Amino acid sequence: MIEVTPHLTIRSEDYSERMVKASGPGGQHVNKTSNAVELRYDVRGSALAEDVKERLERLAGSRMTQDGVLILFSQGSRSLEMNRQEVRERLADLVRKALHRPKARRPTKPTFSSRLKRLESKTKRSGVKELRGRVRGDD
Repeated sequence: MIEVTPHLTIRSEDYSERMVKASGPGGQHVNKTSNAVELRYDVRGSALAEDVKERLERLAGSRMTQDGVLILFSQGSRSLEMNRQEVRERLADLVRKALHRPKARRPTKPTFSSRLKRLESKTKRSGVKELRGRVRGDD
């Protein structure tokens, strides 16, 4: 089980892990062992709330398949157990971020004084620019 929050856990039946051969360093032993981990989590088939699923799909981006399966891959360590822990923690972090409901933005209007300040600065700036470029001669 993966503990996301004290109230939410992901059961081991809800995700699958596959061990594959990792690329990179490892010496003679690297070709004999599978120490990279690929984790697959079916987001659409999970017990998460619909709004959380939508946010999770947006957060996952290209790691999400068209079938709604989230694929995470870890090969950073030579240790299978460390890669397994890392990929599980990344899944928990993504779900934690998806649980956070963003605050709705309320549109506001600029204050009267801020509008006045803006117009005054525009007038001042246009006055500065008006003095440039044109040479005043005897016309």
